[in-house]
Amino acid sequence: MSKRIVITGLGILNGVGKSRQEYWQGLKEGRVGYRPITLFDASKFNVDIAGEIIDFDATTYMGKKGLRTLDRSTKLMVSSAKLAIDDSGFIITEENTDDVGVSVGTTLGSLKSIAEFDEVTLREGPRYVNPALFPNTVINSPASQVSIWHKIKGFNTTISTGFTAALDAMSYAYNFLQWDRAKVIYAGGVEELCWHTYFGFHTLKFISGAKEGSQFVNCPFDKRRNGITFGEGACLFCMEDYEHAKARGARILGEIASFGYCFDPFRLHKYNPRATGLKIAIKEALDNAGLLTTDIDYICANANSTVAADKIECAAIKEIFGSYASKVPISSVKSMVGECYSVTGGFSAAAALGALYENFIPPTINYQVPDPDCDLNIIANTSVKANLKNVLVVGFAPSGANSCMVLRKYVD
Repeated sequence: MSKRIVITGLGILNGVGKSRQEYWQGLKEGRVGYRPITLFDASKFNVDIAGEIIDFDATTYMGKKGLRTLDRSTKLMVSSAKLAIDDSGFIITEENTDDVGVSVGTTLGSLKSIAEFDEVTLREGPRYVNPALFPNTVINSPASQVSIWHKIKGFNTTISTGFTAALDAMSYAYNFLQWDRAKVIYAGGVEELCWHTYFGFHTLKFISGAKEGSQFVNCPFDKRRNGITFGEGACLFCMEDYEHAKARGARILGEIASFGYCFDPFRLHKYNPRATGLKIAIKEALDNAGLLTTDIDYICANANSTVAADKIECAAIKEIFGSYASKVPISSVKSMVGECYSVTGGFSAAAALGALYENFIPPTINYQVPDPDCDLNIIANTSVKANLKNVLVVGFAPSGANSCMVLRKYVD
């Protein structure tokens, strides 16, 4: 018999909030988490709006020592770990540290550090590069620094699967807990906003307003949608074996019922219009949880305000859920936090957890013009109260990754 895996803590930092409570309150209020960029000069781009975390001060979470050589991704990740550990009430000691793991999803986190490191090398020569900055250029730096700062000696891994990385990192952690490879795992993701990543998405015209003559608008499912709003942030969930959590008297926020995954390669940077892999991932998540479609009380959608992705997701849900597709509530928190790449699935999972724990459904804000291709039961503009039992979190990406999970309300 499989183990029950529960969530006992959440540390989160994004444009909407800098704690679990602040994030959930922001979702209830429909708070916008994007604004004009201040981290770099964005004046030469067609649009200069992103989900930047304002007033982030790493010393609040990490103290003043040892920060000088750490990049933004690592500071965000270690800070969210501090929040997650405190929120979980779990005290890491020499006696239990070997049973604690870290699983982080990130893909572009080291890009800025690599670019700046190489720039000095090319301009001034390799002898003039500060060697202390080299660790930032490897993709596992955020996860490794979490363990270093918080004295965690169990397994440490980094998952790099793009848009679904945070959900995949949580799935990895879920399996390790099932196999008794750890008792407690801090799992989630991180992605930072920097000129280099913004330039890449802007050049691909993936960002709303990037195309000449287009207007910026972040409106998933809305007929006006024309691209993503790029965002940043970090989140870590404290995942643990139910028996372990119960024995230490932990407060349980929710239970992880299952995951579903399918890699469905279609074309580079293109969504499969038939959503073959997405439908498999959704079905697998439902089957692994032992649920029918009618058991799902809310769908926390992937919808990121791109024309193709939102349409494809709605079509997949209609096919799988049948007549119930028009009844089950659905919304996209990316209307508030933006599309945050590797960590975006973590933000959706955190929203689903809040929906279960605090009995509400987050809204899709900026929803004004219905799209016939997205004619589902969209919770628009204002959150609603709801007593939920099972929530489906959907994540998928161009190039083929599809990850879904089911969270359920904790019942002893």
